[in-house]
Amino acid sequence: MSALDLRQHDSPSGIRTLPPLLVNQIAAGEVVERPASVVKELVDNAIDAGAARIALEIEKGGVELVRVSDDGAGLPPQELPLAIAPHATSKLREAADLARIATMGFRGEALASIASVSRLSIRSRTRTAEGAHRIDVEGDAITQPRPEAGPVGTVVTVRNLFFNTPARRKFLRTSQTEQGHCLDTLRALALAHPRIGFTATCDGRTVVDLAPEQSPRDRALAILGTELAGKLIEVSSDGLGAGDIALWGMVGLPEIARPTAKGQRFFINGRPIADRSIQHALQEGYRGLIDPGRKPMAVLMLEMDPASVDVNVHPAKAEVRFRDSGLVHSVVLRAVRDALRSADLTPKWSNSGAGGAGPRPEFGDGLPPAPESNASGFTDRFTTPQPAAAAGRFDYQALRDAVAKQRLEDAEPLPLPTPRRADSVLQVHNSYLVTQDEHGVVIIDQHAMHERFMFEQIMQRLGEGALESQQLLTPAVVKTTAQRIERLEELKPLLTRLGVEAAPLGPSDIAIHAFPSFLFEKRVDPAEFLEELLERAEDGDLTGATAEESAVHEIVDMMACKAAVKAGDHLTDEEVGALLNMRERYERASNCPHGRPTTIRLTIRDLEKQFGRT
Repeated sequence: MSALDLRQHDSPSGIRTLPPLLVNQIAAGEVVERPASVVKELVDNAIDAGAARIALEIEKGGVELVRVSDDGAGLPPQELPLAIAPHATSKLREAADLARIATMGFRGEALASIASVSRLSIRSRTRTAEGAHRIDVEGDAITQPRPEAGPVGTVVTVRNLFFNTPARRKFLRTSQTEQGHCLDTLRALALAHPRIGFTATCDGRTVVDLAPEQSPRDRALAILGTELAGKLIEVSSDGLGAGDIALWGMVGLPEIARPTAKGQRFFINGRPIADRSIQHALQEGYRGLIDPGRKPMAVLMLEMDPASVDVNVHPAKAEVRFRDSGLVHSVVLRAVRDALRSADLTPKWSNSGAGGAGPRPEFGDGLPPAPESNASGFTDRFTTPQPAAAAGRFDYQALRDAVAKQRLEDAEPLPLPTPRRADSVLQVHNSYLVTQDEHGVVIIDQHAMHERFMFEQIMQRLGEGALESQQLLTPAVVKTTAQRIERLEELKPLLTRLGVEAAPLGPSDIAIHAFPSFLFEKRVDPAEFLEELLERAEDGDLTGATAEESAVHEIVDMMACKAAVKAGDHLTDEEVGALLNMRERYERASNCPHGRPTTIRLTIRDLEKQFGRT
């Protein structure tokens, strides 16, 4: 018998109505992915009930037990059976309500789905009732509400998750991993609701204890870690003139950016969400301050008219759809840029190195080691191991190694050249400028600083029109591939705007007829420049850009790097003075366009510590 014959032989005899339990189990496949999903749904309900305190208990990562207790409004006994009925809810009345959802939950399928794959009980008491009532559910068996002692509020107990769907249980991770997801979910909700007190107990051990009525800042620091207080910048927008979108949040200094986006949390009207538009706006706000491969830390909370956002586009309500995503993007981008613009972003020196952006270990952020337990809560995800502390006394060799970004060999140190003094500035190794400000000693990477200035000047000229170009007497020829020639055609309008005139010259050559004047004056080789640009385009660095302006930034980054003074270039006194003067004129002078720090600061307090004065 063929495979086709076998399928026909085993096909159902006709359409049938599925039994309610199976319907709920199918729904559970979307709503209940793991114990953390249960935590989210139950805590959502507690928040909607107006609770002032919410307690979570889990055992074996939530597989054996998830219990959520609250002191909210409670349910009367006659509504307990309805609470576990599919699509029964007190939060919607008519179809029009779907356009203005202001509650955490609304579809009414959560408890029914959870009950279909676990052993569930609910005990609840309203504020006017003399006592509580309880109901138990296991599969199709539902008990009648019966009296039971208990305080005002609701306790939902979920035991033996997926006991009747063993295939689903096999996909769960270790108890420790599942516990981490549960705590991460609770902390995310606690971040968005600082007026509510939260506790969490794992296998009898209290791991979360957050007091009620905290300010948003205090709640954020209680969850992220108070050691980050000096490394987080407040972001705010009152919504006036921005479509009534209000924003508050905290974003990290560039020096504590992370390799992944796990350090980012976004909220809409108290609901944790994942949104690419907000994530892109945040990343754009840090453009030029961090390496493009790094992700800034951020907690951003937006408040808007519920009618302006559709939260009913994802089974777990983790994604939303905005009526005007462009407006949301602009509000976030402007608020983040304003906050960073007003902050002192100069990295500070530490014993383990200088604080700065990027993955280099010598630019560590000085955070404490991650907890030994890898039950990944919010704090675990937001910390990195601390490098070993340096010796207690000031070590010039360590300073030199860190400032030079480990370019010196570990062998016998070379004799240091005599530093040159110009206007209270020392140029060291023809690469670094050492000066002072009111806070202490300032060390400047001359190439990175000049690269930032060149970038800003080029962008300013582009705002006034296309860059001035120089016609070449003899075209510069680039040997390349057919694929790169195709890329050239795609990039041609952009290159024209940037002052580059190039065209195919046969099947494997490109001729450059004009080149930006300022690059020509800096003796940048046109062929090498275009070859590198096309290589980056082929690798996706340019063609993967989300908009033309992003590609402009990528190419201007290249131009600025090529045109800037290099490490090892001797600077005249006038050039040193001009570099320092420009540092005061431009925003984001603390980082080059690639996100590397241009400046580090050794504060007076740091010096006093190193010399044993404190």
